[in-house]
Amino acid sequence: MHRALHALTVAAYLTLVAGVVVAEPPVAMPHHPVAAVVLGAVYVGSATVGFGRVRRRSGRALHVTFVAAQLLLGYAVFVTSGATVGAILLLLVLVSQSALLLPLPGALVVVGLVPFAHLGMEWRAGLREGLGMLAAAAFAAVLTRLIVREQQARQELTRAHEQLREYALQVERLAVAQERNRVARDIHDGLGHSLTVVQMQVKAARAVLGTDPVRADAVLAKAQVQAEEALAEVRRSVGAMREPRPRAPLAEALRELAEQASASGVPTSLDITGQARPLMTAAQESLYRAAQEGLTNVRKHARATRAELVLDYTRPAAVRLEVRDDGAGIAADADGPSGYGLLGLRERAAHAGGRMSIESAPGGGATLSVEVPG
Repeated sequence: MHRALHALTVAAYLTLVAGVVVAEPPVAMPHHPVAAVVLGAVYVGSATVGFGRVRRRSGRALHVTFVAAQLLLGYAVFVTSGATVGAILLLLVLVSQSALLLPLPGALVVVGLVPFAHLGMEWRAGLREGLGMLAAAAFAAVLTRLIVREQQARQELTRAHEQLREYALQVERLAVAQERNRVARDIHDGLGHSLTVVQMQVKAARAVLGTDPVRADAVLAKAQVQAEEALAEVRRSVGAMREPRPRAPLAEALRELAEQASASGVPTSLDITGQARPLMTAAQESLYRAAQEGLTNVRKHARATRAELVLDYTRPAAVRLEVRDDGAGIAADADGPSGYGLLGLRERAAHAGGRMSIESAPGGGATLSVEVPG
């Protein structure tokens, strides 16, 4: 904006010089070419270098003083040049600068004062030219204010985009930290425990290998079984992280989870009630992960003899999944489930517009429920 005003100022001055030196002024009005050129040069210097310095400083009094001085100097250039087009353009530059330096009422005052430069002319010509100058000044002021608002809006939009990008990065970092903590806990509780047991069994087998080979073989067989279970757990964890959603229809994917749970030693059934209907991706993913995490917790912690998956479509605007078991349940004095896996299920359900809950009684099993819109 400032560069454009500077360019307009220089162009107006060149027009002024051409008007007073090469051609006669368009209006019958006394004029002094040399004085107009000199005063015009002073005006240009003040409107470029001076304006830049005043613009960088705060202070209403300084801004008002600059505009008033430029207005008087512009009157002098206008009169000495004989009301040339170049002098009119220089006054319009002042109008734009006043719109940048002063509040709206101050800029309007400048718009109203600029046409008074025609007071020295014959009254009919002065009135005609003054009204034209008033219209041009009002247009310049309005255009300048609109450009300033557009620039401010663009800057605010840029800042908003930067803030949103920063918020997105923060959310991503929090999500990565949460997932890292969940994986660390799973490794510690699952793979770490299994490897510790395997290590103890191998040490025990080596201790009796020379004296009791049969016992050593039995202990090594148990270690092998434990290692295979640990490897299967790792594969399940990797599969859960690599697959963003069930690759099969929800009922089929749940049936596969039930079969895997049954094969691991906890007989698991699947019961589907109501008419199946398509679900949003986030809702389907939330139900599938609830079944996966629930059955994992049953195998690892519940000491259950059986489990059950219930997928309920009977509700008119929601679908509900329950993971039930007949295990030890959750102690009455416990603070409640706080593992990262369950926390992730709660957040995933909330993201889908649903909710998660757990019901349990010590010795009476537990029920994990997730309900999502659908």
